Amino acid sequence: MSGRAISSGNAPQRITQAAFAGARRMFVTSACMLVLVHAGAATAAESYPSKPIRLVHGYPGSSTEANARYIGSKLTELTGQQVLVDARAGATGTIAAEHVAKSAPDGYTLLITPSSALGSAPHLRKVPFNTLRDFAPIAPVATFGYLLAAHPNVPAKNAKELIALAKSRRVVLSYGTTAVGSAYHLAGVLFSSMAGIEMLHVPYPQSGSAALVDLISGRIDLGLNSPVFLLPHVRDGKLRAIGVTSPRRIQAAPDVPTIAESGVPGFQMVGWQGIVAPGKTPPEIIAQLHAALQKILAMPDTRKRWDDLGLELVSATPEQFAATLAADYERYGKLIQKIGSGIAQ
Repeated sequence: MSGRAISSGNAPQRITQAAFAGARRMFVTSACMLVLVHAGAATAAESYPSKPIRLVHGYPGSSTEANARYIGSKLTELTGQQVLVDARAGATGTIAAEHVAKSAPDGYTLLITPSSALGSAPHLRKVPFNTLRDFAPIAPVATFGYLLAAHPNVPAKNAKELIALAKSRRVVLSYGTTAVGSAYHLAGVLFSSMAGIEMLHVPYPQSGSAALVDLISGRIDLGLNSPVFLLPHVRDGKLRAIGVTSPRRIQAAPDVPTIAESGVPGFQMVGWQGIVAPGKTPPEIIAQLHAALQKILAMPDTRKRWDDLGLELVSATPEQFAATLAADYERYGKLIQKIGSGIAQ
């Protein structure tokens, strides 16, 4: 090899025996390093989980927290490791999302979130993460329409009567949601826009429980939230269900009409709750967590709980969930652009 030129066009290059040997050593070293990295990842996946897992959420007192505690208890049973539910409130769920996005991608810090925290919030404000790059989707755990409920003093039983009431009143009807830019807020803005009425949005970013207290006491007229959160109080007579935002009635409350059928044709908005990990979490760990979640969702008591709460079970691979997240990110962006003038209310 020494002294022999290897032609590359008109610019011959001379490779010495020493240079060839050096390149070979570099290649072998790099290959060994790759093998070690993959071996390390495989070892970590094989021993996972070996310590407690933290399940983070951004909505204290909400349906997200309730489902986090339920799923966390089931994961504890399946994995043999304690799952700690960690509430980090604020900024429409983005504080919790940021914490998880910046955590080590080792499967020990996870985020349970509604669709809006990753889908709509980045279109409303600058956030310290990239929804489509900084998270590794694991699985959705439920889909659901939202419930619009009223204090009993509001003389309306469905969307049509509510719209007529809003148009006849000098005082604007108020409605509470978890936060500005939440899916519930966007549903309220879309409802107002399509119905041709004006409503006052009252956000409760620190605690969904505070919104519920004010609704039950009559300090606000209406509430928009998950059926998980509002249905128990409808059943005991403290609130009146006006309608659901889903395209069809929910099994937990079959007597409650959809908003589309009772006053605003074509109206619908459906969300999901799902679990994601930090980006670059090893696929083997994602697969283990996905398999565990599918076992939880297949349990008879989970199905009964979801039915009672107005949630629908959903099964999707991590890849399918990633596609859903990307589609919702685009959908929320277009919706916010379309009705942006009402988002700040």
